[in-house]
Amino acid sequence: MAITLTTLDPVAELGFDEAIDVRSPAEYAEDHLPGAVNLPVLDDAERARVGTIYVQESRFLARRIGAALVARNAARHLEGYLASKPAGYRPLVYCWRGGQRSGSFATILAQIGWRVETIEGGYRSWRRMVQARLYETPFPSPVVLLDGNTGTAKTRLLELLGARGVQTLDLEGLANHRGSIFGARAGGQPSQKMFEGRLALAVSRLDPARPVVVEAESSRIGRLQVPPRVWQAMRAARRIEIVAPLAARARYLAEAYADITGDRDRLDAAIAGLAPFHDKKRIAAWHAMAEEGAFEALAAELMEHHYDPRYQRQRARLEGEIRREETPSLDEEALGALADRIAASLG
Repeated sequence: MAITLTTLDPVAELGFDEAIDVRSPAEYAEDHLPGAVNLPVLDDAERARVGTIYVQESRFLARRIGAALVARNAARHLEGYLASKPAGYRPLVYCWRGGQRSGSFATILAQIGWRVETIEGGYRSWRRMVQARLYETPFPSPVVLLDGNTGTAKTRLLELLGARGVQTLDLEGLANHRGSIFGARAGGQPSQKMFEGRLALAVSRLDPARPVVVEAESSRIGRLQVPPRVWQAMRAARRIEIVAPLAARARYLAEAYADITGDRDRLDAAIAGLAPFHDKKRIAAWHAMAEEGAFEALAAELMEHHYDPRYQRQRARLEGEIRREETPSLDEEALGALADRIAASLG
């Protein structure tokens, strides 16, 4: 039986044990339902082969060959991943549009006695819900933007605020990127579709009656685009601007980006990426600081001559009221006190 989706997290909210994505590995890698496991009934090469036969030769032949491949792959999953599942197992199976791949696999699982269901419209129906949430529906909660120049520990403050019960939305975490040319993280960024799926689910879980604190970002985080409804809410949000001395920011940044400073090739590549914005003399000086291990001095230079001026221009495009919070230090004790003050101001 096919269910019609009414929630972005059907596994958690509709009582399924897990979601099974039977699409090919490449389709799954681009995007999938939250927490879904990939048990492909056709791998990438098999899917391409069956599709070619369907278009160029015969629909009947494509279906017959496809059915044999599905049966063979289903047997492999039954003897592998699914071998330990109990009699009461309740999976939610889906493919691209709720058609033959998910229907065939679900039929086999149902014959075993498992309480299997499919999704009407498959992955595409879930993707439409994601797009509606992010592109058509107004942002649900009042936004408070955590602003401040580079190195003011905004990401750490967001974590501390969350630990104090403040409602937060971590865009950099969802995008797996720290939002600058030095911001790449291990594992790389998800696809735009996967980022939007993660974001839509997080937004759907917000309490509309409470403000949500979001770190100030540009409209792009790494190579990913912040959806327009979210960006509009951020632009109009009231802001809390964190102000700290340059020396404290440089010290914090050198520690926070230890993964970058510990990888000389990666650091040199990031500095080289700034060449379109600065003259050769300054770029050479930054490379020399990296060579010497003068990471605090390098951080201070980068903030003073590259990031701070750009932050000022970005702020000019924002519209909300500003409240400034100053801190002389960015150590854990000072950040904890700052988080307490911000949490108290939000009620």
